Amino acid sequence: MNPQKTDGNDLVKNSVLYKEFLAEREEILRHKWIESEKAGRDIGFERALLDWIMRYRSGWRDDRSQRPRPA
Repeated sequence: MNPQKTDGNDLVKNSVLYKEFLAEREEILRHKWIESEKAGRDIGFERALLDWIMRYRSGWRDDRSQRPRPA
């Protein structure tokens, strides 16, 4: 195993940007599930993504920026 590659992966996985990406993705998937349940069918990730961005992303980011970050 290449230790440099592992260190790079750890650096990415521990970065704030990557953690924010994962949190945002989780919210989009939750939105997809809720909207798919309402529609009675799978609405697809792209539609859920666009809808979530238009309706919720700004407020979600504002809310997250006001929370203290874990160390």
